[in-house]
Amino acid sequence: MDLVWYFLSGAFAFNSLPHLISGVIGNKHMTPFGKDSSAVLNVGWGFLNLSFAFLILSLSTGNLNFPTTAEGVGAFLLGGLVMSLMAASLFSNPNAKMPWWK
Repeated sequence: MDLVWYFLSGAFAFNSLPHLISGVIGNKHMTPFGKDSSAVLNVGWGFLNLSFAFLILSLSTGNLNFPTTAEGVGAFLLGGLVMSLMAASLFSNPNAKMPWWK
């Protein structure tokens, strides 16, 4: 079960990166709240994603420990890779939208 938690933690950690980076450099970027979300909203969304990554790690291990086994590190990185590929596919589409947007 720990591998699932590591996978999810990696997905949230890697998902925080485009939002934090876009926000910090002052660019608009897509979030679940809108296609052209402000830089401030992106920093907030990225920080929330990073917080979830740390929360999942702390809940799965009892304290804030990063994976120490090869399988754990692999699951964390695989989660990051899957989320990064999904984000690249979504963000590179000029007509991309979240399912709940009209």
